[in-house]
Amino acid sequence: MRRRDFLAFIGGAGAAWPVAGRAQQTTMPMIGLLGSESQEASAWRLNAFRRGLANEGRFEGRNLRIEYRFAGSRSERLRAMASELAKLRVDAIVTIGGTATALAAKGATTVVPILFLVGSDPVKLGLVSSLNRPGGNVTGVTILSVVTTAKRVELLHELLPKSYAIAVLVNPNNALASDVVNSATIAAQKLGRDVFAVRAAYDLEIEMAFAAIVERQPAGVVIQADPLFSNGANRIATLAMSHAVPTLFAIREAAAEGGLLGYGPSIDEALRQLGELTSKVLDGAKPSDLPVMQSTKIDLAINLKTAKALGLAVPATLTARADEVIE
Repeated sequence: MRRRDFLAFIGGAGAAWPVAGRAQQTTMPMIGLLGSESQEASAWRLNAFRRGLANEGRFEGRNLRIEYRFAGSRSERLRAMASELAKLRVDAIVTIGGTATALAAKGATTVVPILFLVGSDPVKLGLVSSLNRPGGNVTGVTILSVVTTAKRVELLHELLPKSYAIAVLVNPNNALASDVVNSATIAAQKLGRDVFAVRAAYDLEIEMAFAAIVERQPAGVVIQADPLFSNGANRIATLAMSHAVPTLFAIREAAAEGGLLGYGPSIDEALRQLGELTSKVLDGAKPSDLPVMQSTKIDLAINLKTAKALGLAVPATLTARADEVIE
């Protein structure tokens, strides 16, 4: 090869290298992440999900792109956001906002793989055909949030065995709200207690809900597992404390935010599992072939500082069973 031709060859190859580099970058997998709250409020959930991805060697910005969409507690925006993610041709849509986000994603596409985290039976919700053989383009992780409602009622009874009524705070936009109320009612009736439900669908309704709760002077309030309440745990705990109302949340983390007690599935563990499941889909696995994972780890956390402020004596038998005691 003549020198002039050789230099021309090198120059042409060099010009092609950046293009090849750009082409390689465009092949980086991209997922769409759909949440029902704000990104700031969902930060701890996102961190848990990223840990699951990291366990599979996937890191945002290095070998994975993530497009975020957050509804800011406005559930009516979820369907449009899910459709927007589908149109971006993401490799998968991951939903971390409970039932509402999962149903919105399922309604937006039958092609893009969908990975969900929900707190009840996804078959009953219509998300999958069965747990072992999901079918279609949807699979995910399910946790025991509804069935642990009864246990929270029992724990409140253990703390306050007097015959006051028990309040249950639910989000009416959550498809599981009626199941939570029914579970709490059945558990309370066995203990000779009454239950009344109070509803809040948006941030602005939480204070009104507590006004209704305080008016009835319950023994305490059992709170549904819902992103609206979980992400707003600090605000709810502060509001409840101002009215001297014990709060029993559905997640362990809420006790650290000032709630009296947090009892329920380990959301951190479930989101880690969701990250690992997402990685399998990015590796080429079909959602229809991936059984729904069932996260069964249950956490109990008790805030003794909150108990002291409320004038409550927590039995030693209860603190001995706790995974975390905040003093």
